[in-house]
Amino acid sequence: MVADAEGGSKLVGSDRVLAVLAELAHHPDGIGLEEMARAVASAKPTVHRALAALRRAGFAAQNGHGRYVLGDEFLRMAFAHHEARPDHVRVTPILKALCDRYGETVHYAVLDGTSVVYRSKLDPPSGPVRLTSVVGGRNPAHCTGVGKVLLAHTLHDEDAVRAWVGNRTLERPTERSIGTAGELHAELVRIRQQGYAVDDQENEPGVNCVAVPAYLTSPTVPSGAISVSGLAYRTPLRALVDDLPAIRAIVTGEDPA
Repeated sequence: MVADAEGGSKLVGSDRVLAVLAELAHHPDGIGLEEMARAVASAKPTVHRALAALRRAGFAAQNGHGRYVLGDEFLRMAFAHHEARPDHVRVTPILKALCDRYGETVHYAVLDGTSVVYRSKLDPPSGPVRLTSVVGGRNPAHCTGVGKVLLAHTLHDEDAVRAWVGNRTLERPTERSIGTAGELHAELVRIRQQGYAVDDQENEPGVNCVAVPAYLTSPTVPSGAISVSGLAYRTPLRALVDDLPAIRAIVTGEDPA
């Protein structure tokens, strides 16, 4: 990036190409050239050249309406990489076993800063209501079961919690969400004591979950966390907590009985 005449910055060269590629990911139905130029704050001719470079690589394409979308080669690479990740290969049969047992959505997620990123998700084959989470999607770590489990293994005392929160105001998606560093510290202490976390409608009204750490690539450091999420009216949180021994057995590869 280089400074412009007003002291700001503008995209140049490879930075522009990457910005265009990232913007394409936000438009599954396609985006026009003018709209893209506005989105990345660059002139149409330079954006057109960036799109042309991406098209030559197969990372961008034009649909039947002349709008630009992510190209098949980019998707092939992304999915091939995702499918080959060691944690994804190992977690898939675990998620299937949990999904089959409970008939609810299951997730595998990792911590990324203040958010969790969903690496894998499996929905039950039937059911009129599905959760809105998607693979690659993010949620605030402090109000999700998977996020709180991973924070409990990362933030070991109140000073660490307060440093992690910093000057931020913690987002509260629902009235049940944690809102202060003190509340979060107390919750993480409880999670370390009991070995699991719950999301009691803290991230989305009507949805609860139980989450446990997953040791897929190390015996001592969680690679991520696995959760069983359910609609509160259909699968009460108490039912999931009561069945924790079976959940843990499936995650660790034991016989859940």
